[in-house]
Amino acid sequence: MKKSKAFIASFAAMLMLAGPAFAQSQVKRGEYLASIMDCGGCHTPGMFLGKPDFSRALAGSEVGFQIPGLGIFYPANLTPDTDTGLGAWTEQEIITAVRTGTRPDGRILSPAMPWRSYAALNDADASALATYLKSIKPVSNKVTEITGASEKPKGPYFTIVQP
Repeated sequence: MKKSKAFIASFAAMLMLAGPAFAQSQVKRGEYLASIMDCGGCHTPGMFLGKPDFSRALAGSEVGFQIPGLGIFYPANLTPDTDTGLGAWTEQEIITAVRTGTRPDGRILSPAMPWRSYAALNDADASALATYLKSIKPVSNKVTEITGASEKPKGPYFTIVQP
């Protein structure tokens, strides 16, 4: 009986010590994934203008993508800012959006967002990416809203031409 209590106490202590290390490794893995998935390539202010503002990395873009017939889409703020970013989203909602292209409000992400490729992320990697996005510094940056196909543009944009 004494041995089993000692084992349980040792195991519990090990779990308590491993928790922060595991969380840290999740954040590092998520940072790596965000880098190789090039999230910052679209979601960092100034990136499309050749003047990326890395102090506001992943805070959304002021330059959108026009998809003929659909409208102009501006890459969202991926930081955990509650008002302008993903701060109100749960990690599971981030995972669902990355894998299925569906936001918590039911809206489908822009066709320019390569979620169909990201749908192949395994559970551990999808979780690590969401953990990382929730861990970065929140940046307040309201991105221009979607412009409908027949509306006047609300900001600068590129046109995506389909072959």
